[in-house]
Amino acid sequence: MPSPAYKRILLKLSGEALMGDDSYGINRATITRIVTEIKEVVDLGVQVAVVIGGGNIFRGVAPAAEGMDRATADYMGMLATVMNALALQDAMRHIGLVSRVQSALNIEQVAEPYIRGKAIRYLEEGRVVIFGAGTGNPFFTTDTAAALRGMEMNAEIVLKATKVDGVYTDDPKTNPDAMRYKSLSFDEAIIKNLKVMDATALTLCRDQSLPISVFSIFKQGALKRVVMGEDEGTKVLP
Repeated sequence: MPSPAYKRILLKLSGEALMGDDSYGINRATITRIVTEIKEVVDLGVQVAVVIGGGNIFRGVAPAAEGMDRATADYMGMLATVMNALALQDAMRHIGLVSRVQSALNIEQVAEPYIRGKAIRYLEEGRVVIFGAGTGNPFFTTDTAAALRGMEMNAEIVLKATKVDGVYTDDPKTNPDAMRYKSLSFDEAIIKNLKVMDATALTLCRDQSLPISVFSIFKQGALKRVVMGEDEGTKVLP
């Protein structure tokens, strides 16, 4: 069997990915399917770190936060990501996958604080590390947290799991002629304002030459295909 293309990856999961077909919260069947796909990759010997969003519960820039102080709303969003991280850890435990949650905000009864050396040691031991609370700072997205943690963990690639199977020339839902990019340069993604990640995260990855792969988490086996280096999704390369 061919060996994986990457030894250590950073998987960025949006909170919305956990909703499935629901309009809010966490869909149990969906989260079970996602962690099963993660386990397939871990079983190949790949070290997996996860950054989780909170948009299924609360996000600082959502209409629900209208009129709120932006920093307060962002802190609420960070707590939502910790809730998702715990749900992810619980789902992993049910399928026999050992994981650790580290939070950028100190909530020691719930999750251990983020310590880089400890997180790297967990990865080396074959455990999945789930990072909650984003960067721990307001005004920064979980995309930026994924870029930051990816660099700190010495990940070889950031995998952004989305609802669409890559980056397209246009919205494939409204334009049937939209074409999927197989690969892109960072500069191209920034100049064309393609929705890969937010500009801060994209610039961070570009400056550190950390490649990004955008793929659909709803496509069966897509995560494994990306990790094996197959033609899946869109790669953004330095």
